[in-house]
Parts: sequence; structure tokens; C-alpha cells
Amino acid sequence: MTTDFHPNTKQKIVLLGYSLLWLSVIPFALCHFIYQFIRRKPGYTKTRLSRYGFTLNQNNQKSGLLIHCASVGEVVAIQNLVEQLLRQNTKQRITITTNTTTGADRVKLLFADNVHHTYLPYDFPLFLKLFLNREHPTKVLINEMELWPNLCHQCWLSNIPVFIINGRMSEKSTKTYQKFPSLFVPMFEKITAVCAQDQRDYLNYLTLGVNPDKLTLTNNIKFDLTISDYDLAVSQSIKTNFTLEQRLIIVAGSTHEPEEQVLLNAYLALMEVYPTLLLIIVPRHPQRFAKVYQLLQKQNIETILMSEATSCRPSTQVLLCDQMGKLRSIYALADISFVGGSIADKGGHNALEPAAVGVPILMGNSIYNNPAICHALAGEGALLTVSNAQQIESACKKWLDNPEQKRHAANAGKHVLAHNSGAIRKTLEILSSFHKP
Repeated sequence: MTTDFHPNTKQKIVLLGYSLLWLSVIPFALCHFIYQFIRRKPGYTKTRLSRYGFTLNQNNQKSGLLIHCASVGEVVAIQNLVEQLLRQNTKQRITITTNTTTGADRVKLLFADNVHHTYLPYDFPLFLKLFLNREHPTKVLINEMELWPNLCHQCWLSNIPVFIINGRMSEKSTKTYQKFPSLFVPMFEKITAVCAQDQRDYLNYLTLGVNPDKLTLTNNIKFDLTISDYDLAVSQSIKTNFTLEQRLIIVAGSTHEPEEQVLLNAYLALMEVYPTLLLIIVPRHPQRFAKVYQLLQKQNIETILMSEATSCRPSTQVLLCDQMGKLRSIYALADISFVGGSIADKGGHNALEPAAVGVPILMGNSIYNNPAICHALAGEGALLTVSNAQQIESACKKWLDNPEQKRHAANAGKHVLAHNSGAIRKTLEILSSFHKP
């Protein structure tokens, strides 16, 4: 076993009850899948049968690392880690699991055939047993905080070490786990090691009873972010194809409702002072592309869709990115960026992506996903906090009217990245120090 922990009778009963709850939900999930499959809804293909523990496409290769990422953001965050793992061992087999179709698409976009992708099964014992028997991983890496009691339990039974990498644990999540100690205390006992993002996460894992010997403060692997030559080439292609050379650009990335409208209100006020200003909007989820486009159309905003590949005219007000996988390249075009999920109460998305390309950053008050990153950027002057259209307008004017302040904010973001790098190296050291007997 990966730990000397032995669950007591109450803990076994609670885990059984949790599994029975899944048993009551799974028939509805299966019916929903069949319905969407018949309707040919995008993403609902036979590959999603792996959520039930089996697949029609058996992979003859077995054994290797299994890395679980909930969705797109988590996949992007581990890109550099995976690339380093592959460089260390070109024969290393890596399987990345996701819950979402968009996450699966991003795995294919970033890693092509260098890794294997499958969907993580629902957290039901039989499904997970079938899955682990097929994949037979040497180690399971859970990115950030996608924790499942039965996944950890089945790995424990199979003597498969489980690591939480880039571990995040907010106060809200800590309180949730504390409400069900008989379910979650055993889960944490079965985890081999936790690599915590920052001091907040480290302390919250301690609060949940994680053994200090299993816990390491590695810093956030997002700080090891690099922008690839490919991303920069795509950025230049967008600039040329959409005729953006003479435009001032605000990029609103990973937006949620109502952030598009808030940014639009600020933009309409700003364009009266800066007539060459263009707003590029990149919604977080592809299912919102059409909704955001309708929002713009209703207000008679002159909009071009990126999928149309039509050059922007001087009168074009908004370029709406309705394609996945281009956000880093689009940030590289920006004079000023807004990182979404921060006025909408979603915890804020990755502010290091615009920082890496030297772009000043605006965010709302909701930053609980990455507080240490946001505080570090704000402390150096790379990030300003805004909560409404008027504050966005004021912050943009400050930077657009003062090139030296804008340059300082841009350089500050790059400095924060350079000063805080090294989390991947520490994570790899922890992974290599544990060997399966």
C-alpha cells in the first residue's frame, strides 16, 4: 500500500454510501450521453464511454504517468511540466485525463500524439477499477484540486502513488471538506504527496489533516510559463491577417457573463478619446461564442468573428475570438489586457499569460483561484484591480496616456515570472523521490 493508513468501519460505510449515490446518478448520466450521441452533439462521441470505465479503442501501451486535469485551464498550466517530462525521457508514456471536451481538445492541440488522452471515469469503484487495470499507471498526478474519494481509494488498493501537483486549496473548499471528515480524511491519508501552490494552500492542507511530511510548498508551476515560438508566430499571423498594425488593442481574455458588457461599456467611452482602439474578446467557454456575438449585434457594435478571417476595417470595434487555443497569441497583441472570471465571481483566470508577453493587466476582485499570483503582480505594479466600467476606463487612460507607466507595468509582469520560477523543478524532484516498490 502507498500508506500505512487503515480506514475504520465508519469511514468504510461512508465511502460505500458515497458510491451508492453515484450509482443512483449514473443511469441518468448514461441516458443523457445516449441522447446527445444520437443528436450528434459535438464532443459526445464513443470516446466518452471511458467515463464508464471502458473504451472501444484499446491502447496496447501500458504503464506510465497519468495526469488528471479538470478542463482547459489545468491542461494549459501543465504544458511546460509535461514537455520537461518528455524531454527527460522520450520513451515516457503520459496519459492526460480530462472531464470536458474542451479540455480534451486542448490536450490534442498542445501535445498532438506525444501524449495519450482519455476521459476520467465517473468516481464509481467499478469504473475506476476497469480504468486503472487498463491504464496501469505507475503514478497518478492530480493537477490543482480535482480530488475524488474513490479514485484515491482505488489507487491506494492497487498500490499506485497519488500526487497532488500545483495543489490549490481555497478557504471555501477547505470548509467543504471539513463538513464531511469521514469521507475526506481517509482520502487525504491515501495521497502520497502534495505540492502546494502557495502559503495559503499549504496551510489549508495542514488544516485538513495532511501529514506535514507529505506536504511541500513548491510554488505555482504557472510561474514557469513560457511563450512558445509557435504562439508568437500565430500572434504575428493574426496581426497581419486582420490588419491590426495601426490599432491600439485591449484584450479581454477568458471572459464570463457579464464581463463582456462591462468591458464593452468601458470601450465605448474610451474610443471617443482613442479612435484607433480595438476590443478583442475571448470568451472562456466556446458555448458562449454565439451568445456574446448576439450581445454585440443587438447593440450595433461593428464586429468581426475571428473564424471569418476578414480584415478589420478602421471602423471595426470588436474582434470576437470564436476559436479555442489562441488566447496566449492574442494577449501578445495587446496594449492592455483584462483577465476574466474576476468581475464575474469565478475566482479569476491566469494573469501570468499576459504578464509573460509584457502586457499590463486589469482584473476584478474575484481572484481566489490564484491569489498569490495576483498579489505578486499587483505588488510590482503589473496588475490593477477594477470592478466596473468606469474603473476600467480610468485605468486604461492612465496607461495609454503615460507610456512610461505602461512600460513599467509590462516589465513588472515579466519580473514577477522570473523571480518566482522553479516550481516545475521542485515538483519533478518530489516525483522522482518516490518510487513504487
